[in-house]
Amino acid sequence: MSRSNSPSRSLSPSRSLRPVRLGVTAAAAAAVLLGLVSCASASPHADGDADATAPEQCRTLDPKLDWPDDARDALDAMLAEAGDCSGEMPEDAPVAIFDWDNTVVKNDVGYGTNYWMLNHDRVLQPAGADWTTTSRYLTDAAADALATACGDGTPVGEPLPTSTDADCADEIVAVLDGETRGGETAFEGYDARRINAAYAWSAALLSGYTADEARGIADAAKADLLAEPEGAVWTVGTSEVDGYVHVYPQIADLVGALEENGIAPWVVSASGQPVVDAWAEEAGFDPERVIGVRSLEDSEGRIVPGLQGCGDVADGEDAVMTYIDGKRCWANQEIFGISGAQAFEPAPEDRRQIFGAGDSDTDVTFLQDATLARLVIDRHKTELMCRALDDEDGRWIVVPMFVDPKEPQDEPYPCSTDGRIEPDGSTSPLLREDGSTVEDQRDGAAA
Repeated sequence: MSRSNSPSRSLSPSRSLRPVRLGVTAAAAAAVLLGLVSCASASPHADGDADATAPEQCRTLDPKLDWPDDARDALDAMLAEAGDCSGEMPEDAPVAIFDWDNTVVKNDVGYGTNYWMLNHDRVLQPAGADWTTTSRYLTDAAADALATACGDGTPVGEPLPTSTDADCADEIVAVLDGETRGGETAFEGYDARRINAAYAWSAALLSGYTADEARGIADAAKADLLAEPEGAVWTVGTSEVDGYVHVYPQIADLVGALEENGIAPWVVSASGQPVVDAWAEEAGFDPERVIGVRSLEDSEGRIVPGLQGCGDVADGEDAVMTYIDGKRCWANQEIFGISGAQAFEPAPEDRRQIFGAGDSDTDVTFLQDATLARLVIDRHKTELMCRALDDEDGRWIVVPMFVDPKEPQDEPYPCSTDGRIEPDGSTSPLLREDGSTVEDQRDGAAA
Protein backbone atom coordinates (compact mmCIF):
# COMPACT_ATOMS: atom_id res chain seq x y z
CA MET A 1 0.00 0.00 0.00
CA SER A 2 1.15 3.46 -0.80
CA ARG A 3 1.48 4.67 2.76
CA SER A 4 2.70 1.44 4.34
CA ASN A 5 6.29 2.20 3.37
CA SER A 6 6.30 5.58 5.10
CA PRO A 7 8.43 5.97 8.25
CA SER A 8 6.90 4.38 11.33
CA ARG A 9 5.50 6.66 13.97
CA SER A 10 6.88 5.56 17.32
CA LEU A 11 4.45 6.03 20.20
CA SER A 12 6.28 4.56 23.14
CA PRO A 13 4.27 4.91 26.36
CA SER A 14 7.16 6.32 28.38
CA ARG A 15 5.20 7.67 31.32
CA SER A 16 5.37 5.59 34.49
CA LEU A 17 2.17 3.56 34.79
CA ARG A 18 1.52 1.68 37.98
CA PRO A 19 0.10 -1.73 37.04
CA VAL A 20 -3.25 -2.41 38.69
CA ARG A 21 -5.21 -5.62 39.04
CA LEU A 22 -8.13 -5.25 36.69
CA GLY A 23 -10.07 -8.41 37.26
CA VAL A 24 -13.87 -8.43 37.06
CA THR A 25 -14.28 -7.86 40.77
CA ALA A 26 -15.76 -5.24 43.04
CA ALA A 27 -12.22 -3.96 43.64
CA ALA A 28 -12.30 -2.44 40.18
CA ALA A 29 -15.01 -0.02 41.23
CA ALA A 30 -12.81 1.31 44.01
CA ALA A 31 -9.98 1.70 41.51
CA VAL A 32 -12.27 3.82 39.36
CA LEU A 33 -13.04 6.17 42.24
CA LEU A 34 -9.38 6.50 43.15
CA GLY A 35 -8.46 7.09 39.52
CA LEU A 36 -11.09 9.76 39.04
CA VAL A 37 -9.89 11.63 42.08
CA SER A 38 -6.28 11.51 40.96
CA CYS A 39 -7.21 12.57 37.44
CA ALA A 40 -9.53 15.42 38.43
CA SER A 41 -8.45 18.87 37.30
CA ALA A 42 -7.38 20.84 40.34
CA SER A 43 -9.23 24.10 40.92
CA PRO A 44 -7.11 27.22 40.40
CA HIS A 45 -8.82 28.69 43.48
CA ALA A 46 -7.38 26.49 46.19
CA ASP A 47 -8.29 29.02 48.89
CA GLY A 48 -12.01 28.30 48.43
CA ASP A 49 -12.83 31.37 46.30
CA ALA A 50 -16.55 31.43 45.53
CA ASP A 51 -15.69 31.62 41.82
CA ALA A 52 -13.83 28.31 41.93
CA THR A 53 -14.88 25.92 39.20
CA ALA A 54 -15.78 22.33 40.00
CA PRO A 55 -13.11 19.78 39.07
CA GLU A 56 -13.64 17.94 35.80
CA GLN A 57 -13.49 14.17 35.65
CA CYS A 58 -11.77 12.06 33.03
CA ARG A 59 -14.20 10.69 30.49
CA THR A 60 -15.51 7.26 31.35
CA LEU A 61 -17.66 4.83 29.37
CA ASP A 62 -21.11 6.03 28.35
CA PRO A 63 -23.47 4.79 31.08
CA LYS A 64 -26.29 4.39 28.53
CA LEU A 65 -24.41 1.68 26.66
CA ASP A 66 -24.75 -1.88 27.88
CA TRP A 67 -21.67 -3.48 29.48
CA PRO A 68 -21.41 -6.12 32.19
CA ASP A 69 -20.97 -4.06 35.36
CA ASP A 70 -17.64 -5.56 36.37
CA ALA A 71 -16.21 -5.04 32.88
CA ARG A 72 -17.36 -1.42 32.85
CA ASP A 73 -15.73 -0.84 36.23
CA ALA A 74 -12.46 -2.43 35.10
CA LEU A 75 -12.31 -0.41 31.88
CA ASP A 76 -13.14 2.84 33.66
CA ALA A 77 -10.40 2.02 36.16
CA MET A 78 -7.94 1.55 33.30
CA LEU A 79 -8.96 4.89 31.75
CA ALA A 80 -8.49 6.65 35.08
CA GLU A 81 -5.16 4.95 35.75
CA ALA A 82 -3.57 5.66 32.38
CA GLY A 83 -5.42 8.78 31.18
CA ASP A 84 -4.46 12.39 31.73
CA CYS A 85 -7.87 14.02 31.08
CA SER A 86 -6.36 16.61 28.74
CA GLY A 87 -8.01 15.48 25.52
CA GLU A 88 -4.59 15.88 23.88
CA MET A 89 -2.46 13.19 22.25
CA PRO A 90 1.25 13.59 23.06
CA GLU A 91 3.86 11.85 20.93
CA ASP A 92 4.68 9.54 23.85
CA ALA A 93 1.02 8.68 24.49
CA PRO A 94 0.21 5.28 25.93
CA VAL A 95 -1.05 2.87 23.26
CA ALA A 96 -4.19 0.73 23.06
CA ILE A 97 -4.46 -1.92 20.32
CA PHE A 98 -7.68 -3.36 18.91
CA ASP A 99 -8.30 -6.25 16.61
CA TRP A 100 -11.00 -5.28 14.11
CA ASP A 101 -13.23 -8.12 12.89
CA ASN A 102 -15.70 -9.31 15.55
CA THR A 103 -13.98 -7.03 18.09
CA VAL A 104 -14.78 -3.52 16.87
CA VAL A 105 -17.52 -4.71 14.52
CA LYS A 106 -19.86 -7.65 14.25
CA ASN A 107 -18.69 -9.91 11.40
CA ASP A 108 -15.67 -9.69 9.10
CA VAL A 109 -14.93 -6.72 6.84
CA GLY A 110 -12.30 -8.58 4.80
CA TYR A 111 -14.58 -11.44 3.89
CA GLY A 112 -17.54 -9.07 3.56
CA THR A 113 -15.56 -7.16 0.94
CA ASN A 114 -14.70 -10.41 -0.86
CA TYR A 115 -18.37 -11.40 -0.96
CA TRP A 116 -19.33 -7.99 -2.33
CA MET A 117 -16.60 -8.32 -4.99
CA LEU A 118 -17.94 -11.69 -6.08
CA ASN A 119 -21.48 -10.32 -6.40
CA HIS A 120 -20.23 -7.33 -8.41
CA ASP A 121 -17.68 -9.02 -10.71
CA ARG A 122 -14.61 -7.42 -9.14
CA VAL A 123 -12.29 -10.43 -8.71
CA LEU A 124 -9.80 -10.40 -11.59
CA GLN A 125 -8.55 -13.39 -13.56
CA PRO A 126 -5.08 -14.26 -12.19
CA ALA A 127 -1.91 -14.34 -14.25
CA GLY A 128 -2.07 -17.10 -16.84
CA ALA A 129 -5.47 -18.10 -15.41
CA ASP A 130 -3.24 -19.99 -12.98
CA TRP A 131 -4.50 -19.84 -9.40
CA THR A 132 -1.19 -21.06 -7.98
CA THR A 133 0.07 -17.52 -8.66
CA THR A 134 -2.35 -16.13 -6.04
CA SER A 135 -0.70 -17.79 -3.02
CA ARG A 136 2.43 -19.84 -2.50
CA TYR A 137 0.45 -21.85 0.06
CA LEU A 138 -2.47 -22.78 -2.20
CA THR A 139 -2.59 -26.56 -2.67
CA ASP A 140 -2.66 -28.14 -6.11
CA ALA A 141 -6.10 -29.50 -5.26
CA ALA A 142 -7.43 -26.00 -4.57
CA ALA A 143 -5.75 -24.50 -7.63
CA ASP A 144 -7.22 -27.23 -9.83
CA ALA A 145 -10.67 -26.78 -8.30
CA LEU A 146 -10.56 -23.02 -8.92
CA ALA A 147 -9.28 -23.47 -12.47
CA THR A 148 -12.04 -25.96 -13.24
CA ALA A 149 -14.76 -23.81 -11.72
CA CYS A 150 -13.64 -20.43 -13.10
CA GLY A 151 -12.14 -21.53 -16.41
CA ASP A 152 -9.72 -19.68 -18.67
CA GLY A 153 -12.23 -17.88 -20.88
CA THR A 154 -11.79 -14.55 -19.11
CA PRO A 155 -8.65 -12.65 -20.17
CA VAL A 156 -5.95 -12.18 -17.57
CA GLY A 157 -6.59 -9.10 -15.46
CA GLU A 158 -10.26 -8.85 -16.45
CA PRO A 159 -13.17 -9.40 -14.03
CA LEU A 160 -14.43 -12.93 -13.60
CA PRO A 161 -18.24 -13.08 -14.10
CA THR A 162 -18.85 -14.33 -10.56
CA SER A 163 -22.21 -12.57 -10.18
CA THR A 164 -23.64 -14.99 -12.75
CA ASP A 165 -21.12 -17.86 -12.64
CA ALA A 166 -22.22 -19.58 -9.43
CA ASP A 167 -19.73 -22.40 -9.90
CA CYS A 168 -16.74 -20.03 -9.80
CA ALA A 169 -18.17 -17.94 -6.95
CA ASP A 170 -18.94 -21.01 -4.84
CA GLU A 171 -15.42 -22.39 -5.24
CA ILE A 172 -13.84 -19.08 -4.19
CA VAL A 173 -16.10 -18.89 -1.13
CA ALA A 174 -15.15 -22.45 -0.20
CA VAL A 175 -11.42 -21.78 -0.53
CA LEU A 176 -11.78 -18.66 1.62
CA ASP A 177 -13.02 -21.03 4.32
CA GLY A 178 -9.93 -23.23 3.91
CA GLU A 179 -11.24 -26.17 1.88
CA THR A 180 -12.39 -26.90 -1.64
CA ARG A 181 -16.00 -27.80 -2.24
CA GLY A 182 -14.74 -31.36 -2.48
CA GLY A 183 -13.43 -31.16 1.08
CA GLU A 184 -9.72 -31.02 0.22
CA THR A 185 -7.33 -28.78 2.14
CA ALA A 186 -6.89 -25.46 0.34
CA PHE A 187 -3.67 -24.18 1.98
CA GLU A 188 -0.62 -25.84 3.50
CA GLY A 189 3.02 -25.29 4.38
CA TYR A 190 2.81 -22.11 6.45
CA ASP A 191 3.64 -21.18 10.04
CA ALA A 192 0.24 -21.16 11.71
CA ARG A 193 1.43 -18.76 14.43
CA ARG A 194 2.57 -16.14 11.93
CA ILE A 195 0.13 -16.33 9.06
CA ASN A 196 -3.33 -17.59 8.18
CA ALA A 197 -3.04 -18.42 4.49
CA ALA A 198 -6.79 -18.13 3.86
CA TYR A 199 -6.85 -14.62 5.37
CA ALA A 200 -3.82 -13.66 3.30
CA TRP A 201 -5.61 -14.98 0.22
CA SER A 202 -8.61 -12.82 1.09
CA ALA A 203 -6.34 -9.78 0.81
CA ALA A 204 -4.78 -11.16 -2.38
CA LEU A 205 -8.19 -11.17 -4.11
CA LEU A 206 -7.68 -7.40 -4.44
CA SER A 207 -4.71 -8.08 -6.73
CA GLY A 208 -4.69 -6.05 -9.93
CA TYR A 209 -6.07 -2.90 -8.31
CA THR A 210 -4.18 0.08 -6.98
CA ALA A 211 -4.51 0.79 -3.28
CA ASP A 212 -6.88 3.67 -4.09
CA GLU A 213 -9.03 1.45 -6.31
CA ALA A 214 -9.09 -1.24 -3.63
CA ARG A 215 -10.11 1.37 -1.07
CA GLY A 216 -12.96 2.39 -3.41
CA ILE A 217 -14.14 -1.22 -3.60
CA ALA A 218 -14.00 -1.48 0.19
CA ASP A 219 -15.95 1.78 0.55
CA ALA A 220 -18.69 0.49 -1.73
CA ALA A 221 -18.86 -2.82 0.13
CA LYS A 222 -18.93 -0.96 3.44
CA ALA A 223 -21.92 1.15 2.40
CA ASP A 224 -23.92 -1.98 1.54
CA LEU A 225 -22.83 -3.94 4.62
CA LEU A 226 -23.68 -1.10 6.99
CA ALA A 227 -27.09 -0.62 5.36
CA GLU A 228 -28.16 -4.22 5.87
CA PRO A 229 -30.14 -5.10 9.02
CA GLU A 230 -28.72 -7.24 11.78
CA GLY A 231 -28.80 -10.90 10.77
CA ALA A 232 -28.88 -10.23 7.02
CA VAL A 233 -27.37 -12.83 4.70
CA TRP A 234 -26.18 -12.48 1.14
CA THR A 235 -26.29 -15.19 -1.49
CA VAL A 236 -22.92 -15.48 -3.27
CA GLY A 237 -23.16 -18.02 -6.05
CA THR A 238 -25.39 -20.50 -4.22
CA SER A 239 -23.70 -19.97 -0.85
CA GLU A 240 -25.31 -18.03 1.99
CA VAL A 241 -22.86 -15.78 3.84
CA ASP A 242 -22.98 -13.03 6.47
CA GLY A 243 -24.40 -9.99 4.68
CA TYR A 244 -23.96 -7.24 7.23
CA VAL A 245 -21.25 -5.60 9.31
CA HIS A 246 -22.18 -3.26 12.18
CA VAL A 247 -19.89 -1.27 14.47
CA TYR A 248 -20.32 -2.08 18.15
CA PRO A 249 -21.39 1.19 19.83
CA GLN A 250 -19.68 0.08 23.05
CA ILE A 251 -16.32 -0.26 21.32
CA ALA A 252 -16.67 3.02 19.41
CA ASP A 253 -17.41 4.72 22.74
CA LEU A 254 -14.36 3.08 24.32
CA VAL A 255 -12.20 4.31 21.44
CA GLY A 256 -13.50 7.85 21.99
CA ALA A 257 -12.85 7.61 25.72
CA LEU A 258 -9.28 6.50 25.10
CA GLU A 259 -8.70 9.42 22.73
CA GLU A 260 -10.08 11.94 25.22
CA ASN A 261 -7.89 10.50 27.95
CA GLY A 262 -4.73 10.87 25.86
CA ILE A 263 -4.35 7.17 25.02
CA ALA A 264 -3.67 6.39 21.36
CA PRO A 265 -5.98 3.67 19.94
CA TRP A 266 -4.58 1.56 17.09
CA VAL A 267 -6.05 -1.17 14.89
CA VAL A 268 -4.02 -4.29 14.09
CA SER A 269 -6.20 -6.45 11.85
CA ALA A 270 -5.95 -9.61 9.77
CA SER A 271 -8.07 -8.01 7.03
CA GLY A 272 -6.42 -6.28 4.08
CA GLN A 273 -4.94 -2.82 4.61
CA PRO A 274 -7.18 -0.98 2.08
CA VAL A 275 -10.26 -2.60 3.60
CA VAL A 276 -9.48 -1.66 7.20
CA ASP A 277 -8.45 1.81 6.01
CA ALA A 278 -11.95 2.21 4.59
CA TRP A 279 -13.60 1.17 7.85
CA ALA A 280 -11.41 2.70 10.56
CA GLU A 281 -13.12 6.06 10.92
CA GLU A 282 -16.52 4.39 11.33
CA ALA A 283 -15.41 3.52 14.88
CA GLY A 284 -13.43 6.71 15.53
CA PHE A 285 -9.90 5.51 14.73
CA ASP A 286 -7.31 7.85 13.23
CA PRO A 287 -6.58 6.44 9.75
CA GLU A 288 -2.86 6.84 10.46
CA ARG A 289 -3.12 4.27 13.25
CA VAL A 290 -4.25 1.29 11.17
CA ILE A 291 -2.25 -1.86 10.41
CA GLY A 292 -3.82 -4.51 8.18
CA VAL A 293 -2.50 -7.25 5.94
CA ARG A 294 0.04 -5.40 3.81
CA SER A 295 0.36 -6.70 0.29
CA LEU A 296 3.12 -6.05 -2.21
CA GLU A 297 2.69 -3.75 -5.22
CA ASP A 298 4.18 -3.90 -8.71
CA SER A 299 6.06 -1.09 -10.42
CA GLU A 300 2.76 0.49 -11.50
CA GLY A 301 1.40 0.57 -7.95
CA ARG A 302 -0.98 -2.34 -8.39
CA ILE A 303 -1.50 -4.90 -5.63
CA VAL A 304 0.06 -8.29 -6.33
CA PRO A 305 -0.12 -11.55 -4.38
CA GLY A 306 2.58 -11.53 -1.72
CA LEU A 307 3.19 -9.89 1.63
CA GLN A 308 5.42 -7.19 2.97
CA GLY A 309 7.91 -8.46 5.51
CA CYS A 310 8.04 -7.96 9.25
CA GLY A 311 10.90 -8.31 11.69
CA ASP A 312 13.77 -10.15 10.06
CA VAL A 313 11.51 -11.53 7.30
CA ALA A 314 12.04 -9.93 3.90
CA ASP A 315 9.34 -8.57 1.59
CA GLY A 316 7.93 -11.29 -0.61
CA GLU A 317 8.73 -14.20 1.68
CA ASP A 318 4.98 -14.25 2.48
CA ALA A 319 5.73 -15.61 5.92
CA VAL A 320 4.33 -13.02 8.35
CA MET A 321 1.03 -11.18 8.50
CA THR A 322 -1.05 -9.72 11.31
CA TYR A 323 -1.90 -13.11 12.83
CA ILE A 324 -1.08 -14.47 16.34
CA ASP A 325 2.68 -13.93 16.77
CA GLY A 326 2.68 -11.94 13.53
CA LYS A 327 0.40 -9.38 15.17
CA ARG A 328 3.04 -8.81 17.82
CA CYS A 329 5.67 -8.39 15.11
CA TRP A 330 3.65 -5.80 13.19
CA ALA A 331 2.67 -3.91 16.34
CA ASN A 332 6.24 -3.82 17.60
CA GLN A 333 7.61 -2.79 14.22
CA GLU A 334 5.08 -0.16 13.16
CA ILE A 335 3.98 1.31 16.50
CA PHE A 336 7.01 0.94 18.74
CA GLY A 337 9.83 1.01 16.18
CA ILE A 338 11.29 -2.39 17.13
CA SER A 339 12.97 -3.98 14.13
CA GLY A 340 14.57 -7.28 13.20
CA ALA A 341 14.11 -10.54 15.06
CA GLN A 342 13.32 -8.62 18.27
CA ALA A 343 9.95 -7.64 16.80
CA PHE A 344 8.77 -11.20 17.43
CA GLU A 345 9.72 -11.05 21.12
CA PRO A 346 7.85 -9.38 23.99
CA ALA A 347 9.01 -5.77 24.17
CA PRO A 348 10.13 -4.13 27.42
CA GLU A 349 7.07 -3.07 29.41
CA ASP A 350 7.66 0.63 28.77
CA ARG A 351 7.47 -0.07 25.01
CA ARG A 352 4.25 -2.07 25.01
CA GLN A 353 0.58 -1.28 24.66
CA ILE A 354 -1.22 -0.74 27.94
CA PHE A 355 -4.49 -2.16 26.61
CA GLY A 356 -5.61 -4.69 24.03
CA ALA A 357 -8.97 -5.92 22.74
CA GLY A 358 -9.64 -9.04 20.68
CA ASP A 359 -11.99 -11.94 20.08
CA SER A 360 -10.00 -14.82 18.66
CA ASP A 361 -6.87 -16.94 18.89
CA THR A 362 -5.57 -14.53 16.23
CA ASP A 363 -5.22 -11.96 19.01
CA VAL A 364 -3.81 -13.93 21.93
CA THR A 365 -0.16 -12.84 21.64
CA PHE A 366 -0.66 -9.10 21.39
CA LEU A 367 -3.26 -9.27 24.15
CA GLN A 368 -0.77 -11.01 26.45
CA ASP A 369 1.63 -8.13 25.82
CA ALA A 370 -0.83 -5.50 27.14
CA THR A 371 0.36 -4.25 30.52
CA LEU A 372 -2.81 -2.92 32.18
CA ALA A 373 -5.95 -4.53 30.76
CA ARG A 374 -7.04 -7.03 28.10
CA LEU A 375 -10.62 -7.10 26.80
CA VAL A 376 -11.88 -10.35 25.26
CA ILE A 377 -15.10 -10.59 23.24
CA ASP A 378 -16.08 -14.19 23.94
CA ARG A 379 -16.41 -16.23 20.75
CA HIS A 380 -15.35 -19.52 22.39
CA LYS A 381 -11.88 -19.57 20.81
CA THR A 382 -9.81 -22.09 22.74
CA GLU A 383 -6.32 -20.58 23.17
CA LEU A 384 -7.64 -17.10 23.85
CA MET A 385 -10.30 -18.25 26.30
CA CYS A 386 -7.83 -20.50 28.13
CA ARG A 387 -5.57 -17.49 28.70
CA ALA A 388 -8.43 -15.19 29.64
CA LEU A 389 -10.21 -17.57 32.01
CA ASP A 390 -6.96 -18.65 33.67
CA ASP A 391 -6.35 -14.90 34.22
CA GLU A 392 -2.81 -15.47 35.42
CA ASP A 393 -2.11 -11.83 36.32
CA GLY A 394 -5.66 -10.57 36.95
CA ARG A 395 -5.82 -8.25 33.94
CA TRP A 396 -8.18 -10.16 31.64
CA ILE A 397 -11.75 -8.87 31.12
CA VAL A 398 -14.20 -11.20 29.33
CA VAL A 399 -17.52 -10.00 27.92
CA PRO A 400 -20.15 -11.70 25.74
CA MET A 401 -20.51 -10.66 22.11
CA PHE A 402 -22.56 -7.46 21.96
CA VAL A 403 -24.68 -8.86 19.12
CA ASP A 404 -25.95 -12.44 19.09
CA PRO A 405 -23.82 -13.67 22.02
CA LYS A 406 -22.89 -17.34 22.11
CA GLU A 407 -24.52 -19.75 24.51
CA PRO A 408 -22.30 -20.84 27.42
CA GLN A 409 -19.96 -23.67 26.49
CA ASP A 410 -20.88 -26.78 28.47
CA GLU A 411 -17.56 -28.61 28.20
CA PRO A 412 -14.36 -27.10 29.62
CA TYR A 413 -11.80 -25.71 27.19
CA PRO A 414 -9.07 -28.37 26.70
CA CYS A 415 -6.25 -26.06 27.80
CA SER A 416 -4.13 -28.80 29.38
CA THR A 417 -4.01 -30.90 26.22
CA ASP A 418 -4.92 -28.81 23.18
CA GLY A 419 -4.77 -25.20 24.37
CA ARG A 420 -1.95 -23.88 22.18
CA ILE A 421 -1.76 -23.66 18.40
CA GLU A 422 1.65 -24.81 17.17
CA PRO A 423 3.42 -23.50 14.04
CA ASP A 424 2.50 -26.64 12.10
CA GLY A 425 -1.19 -26.17 12.97
CA SER A 426 -1.29 -28.94 15.56
CA THR A 427 -2.19 -28.27 19.20
CA SER A 428 -0.35 -28.83 22.47
CA PRO A 429 -0.77 -28.09 26.20
CA LEU A 430 -0.91 -24.39 27.04
CA LEU A 431 1.74 -23.23 29.50
CA ARG A 432 1.97 -20.24 31.81
CA GLU A 433 5.05 -18.03 31.97
CA ASP A 434 6.39 -20.10 34.88
CA GLY A 435 6.15 -23.28 32.78
CA SER A 436 3.15 -24.76 34.57
CA THR A 437 0.28 -26.15 32.53
CA VAL A 438 -2.97 -24.21 32.32
CA GLU A 439 -5.74 -26.40 33.66
CA ASP A 440 -8.85 -26.96 31.57
CA GLN A 441 -11.02 -23.89 31.97
CA ARG A 442 -14.78 -23.80 32.25
CA ASP A 443 -16.77 -21.01 30.64
CA GLY A 444 -17.54 -18.56 33.44
CA ALA A 445 -21.14 -18.24 32.30
CA ALA A 446 -21.54 -22.03 32.53
CA ALA A 447 -19.79 -22.48 35.86
